[in-house]
Amino acid sequence: MTQFGDAYGSSPAKKSGQLLFKVVLIAISVIFLALAILAFVGYLDQKTNVDNKINVAVAAAKKAQADTDETKFAEREKEPNREFVGPDDYGRVTFNYPKTWSMYVAKDASAGGVFEAYLNPISISLLSSTQQYALRVTIEQTDYDKVVSKYASLVKKSDLKLSTITVNDTSGVRHDGSFSKDIHGSQVIFKIRDKTLTIRTDANTFKADFDALVSTIRFNQ
Repeated sequence: MTQFGDAYGSSPAKKSGQLLFKVVLIAISVIFLALAILAFVGYLDQKTNVDNKINVAVAAAKKAQADTDETKFAEREKEPNREFVGPDDYGRVTFNYPKTWSMYVAKDASAGGVFEAYLNPISISLLSSTQQYALRVTIEQTDYDKVVSKYASLVKKSDLKLSTITVNDTSGVRHDGSFSKDIHGSQVIFKIRDKTLTIRTDANTFKADFDALVSTIRFNQ
């Protein structure tokens, strides 16, 4: 009987072993497939994160380049400079300023008194003591020491920093800091004969332009 079973079919033990082998093989295959899927999902997730980081970096680089290009363009647009020329009777003050700035002479001193001019990019808004302008130019018949002393209290409170400056072989003073709650900038004051020249920027935004401008100031003594 045993020989008959071996000849015409597998024994129950052998069939059971084969079934167990198939189950184990299927289980291993399922495990490997699951691991492969998990690995692929992880790869896609990591790739997405990397792509997002690359896109963010590229966008930031493009914005930085655009900002740099815009700044360079704005600086180029200011050139060549225009020349400011004050009244001859008031020392004929001259200096170079960006061509993109407009100028308004509020008081021309044609009949004496104070000469007062305002400069600002594009246009001049309504004149106000609290309004910020790129530049204020004042030439007055007030004693130099008296004009400088008006800012002594602000220097004492450390709102303004006082320093000396020499332009056109003439010494003057410079103030940097807060002139009021609305005005934060820099100014220079010089004595011109019996008059006093004050040039001020009302905002630190224009500090680079102001420094460049101050270096070109010329006047007759």
